[in-house]
Amino acid sequence: MTTVNTTTQQQNVAAQTGQAAASSMNADFNMFLKLLTTQMQNQDPLDPMDSSEYTQQLVQYSQVEQSIQQTGALRDILSRLSAADMAQSSAFIGREAQFDTNVAGLDDEAATWSYSLPREAASISATIKDSAGRTVATHILDANETNGRFAWDGSLADGTKAPGGLYTLTIDALDASGNAMTPTIRSVGMVDSVTSVGGNVMLGVNGAEMPSGSLVSVTRGEES
Repeated sequence: MTTVNTTTQQQNVAAQTGQAAASSMNADFNMFLKLLTTQMQNQDPLDPMDSSEYTQQLVQYSQVEQSIQQTGALRDILSRLSAADMAQSSAFIGREAQFDTNVAGLDDEAATWSYSLPREAASISATIKDSAGRTVATHILDANETNGRFAWDGSLADGTKAPGGLYTLTIDALDASGNAMTPTIRSVGMVDSVTSVGGNVMLGVNGAEMPSGSLVSVTRGEES
């Protein structure tokens, strides 16, 4: 099921933080007015407040008032930008996306990666690790494919299935001279949700939450 939503808990925390900051600033502003009014009412008529000092305090008053207004305006702008980002990112739902990371999600579909090598290889091996860094599976890949894909359905050597979660792929590749090559690895999957976490737009792909900033490419999904 595809969804477009915001993480309510994260939004509440952000809202509470903004409200707390605004409340604190308003409290400081009100205290400043109270002190200034009291000072004016109780000043010595034979030794009144220096005009330059009074002017300086009025300037401070103006600066505090402007800060309150700017904070509110910035909060409104950030809220609108976040909503706009969400609306734009929702267009990715149902499309295949590639991300600049070697971490992929294993859920209803196989964890899938694309890889590319700088030159022809003599041997290519793949190692999959779980979120704790433990090796859970190894595979020998076709050395003729310098640009390929690898999909892992969670099958383990003992015949069981790995639980859903995040898994990391590393590839060891050697050329004909036995020199190691550094591959480019990208996580691949169909976008099925868009969420906002702490103001950052995240794309849901097979149980994994990918930051939109790591998005490398988007292609049209397969027609049903």
